[in-house]
Amino acid sequence: MSMNFRLTAALLAAVVAGLSSQAIAADGYGDLTGRIVFDGDIPKLLPKVKKDDPAAKLPACCAIKDTVNDSLVINPKNKGIQHVFVYLKKVSKSDIHPELAKSKEPEVVFDQKECVFKPHAMVVRTDQQVVVKSDDNVPHNTHTYPVFNQGENFIVAPNDRVGIKMPKFSSKEPLPMQVKCDIHAWMQAYWLVVDHPYAVVTDADGRFTIPKLPAGDYEFVVWQERVGYLDKAMKATIKNGAKTDLGDVKAPAAKFEIKADEKE
Repeated sequence: MSMNFRLTAALLAAVVAGLSSQAIAADGYGDLTGRIVFDGDIPKLLPKVKKDDPAAKLPACCAIKDTVNDSLVINPKNKGIQHVFVYLKKVSKSDIHPELAKSKEPEVVFDQKECVFKPHAMVVRTDQQVVVKSDDNVPHNTHTYPVFNQGENFIVAPNDRVGIKMPKFSSKEPLPMQVKCDIHAWMQAYWLVVDHPYAVVTDADGRFTIPKLPAGDYEFVVWQERVGYLDKAMKATIKNGAKTDLGDVKAPAAKFEIKADEKE
């Protein structure tokens, strides 16, 4: 057998193997979707800061309107809860869909407007860098409270639209971590740091979608800042090439501890 023939045969075998593995991978993943719903009467929370409140530092920026209590945001039309984290604690790197092995966006922007963090809840992968910006004419500070990573605490200058690039996280965090502004005590947010793509935050309707999960049986963590674990092990079965819809996942009102002085 000639050398050229052997090389050609080897190349063809490699191509065929590659195509076969791609076909298997394409059939080996599915999507998960659902909606986290408040099960009970929707509480009316007092704003964190009232409009024109003289107690707010520089009220012309921080109190130009009522600042909503974003620790529990419920859509009054469908009772969907926003800012809920739904995620896998861990997954083998070899099982991650090839298209999701690396984050599409190398940077994640964390902003502030009218003395409110935006977004209030976000997922950060360990291959991404957080860029902290400000659209306010007052200084803020960003103070993180991780468990496994180095905590950060720095000032963000007024109207900084270039932003401060934080060091990348060296490892995942076990739970969403709190982020605060020590200058404006009501400003709080939560970041979940993960080393895989299977983590999301619910939208304004309480909906979530986690795409391209490897087929199999899973237990997902459902976490909300006022409660902690809404569910430590929400079960779902992912089938090849299919979408698993969990429908409305009810979060009992009794789990949310709301003090009397927080209500209207």
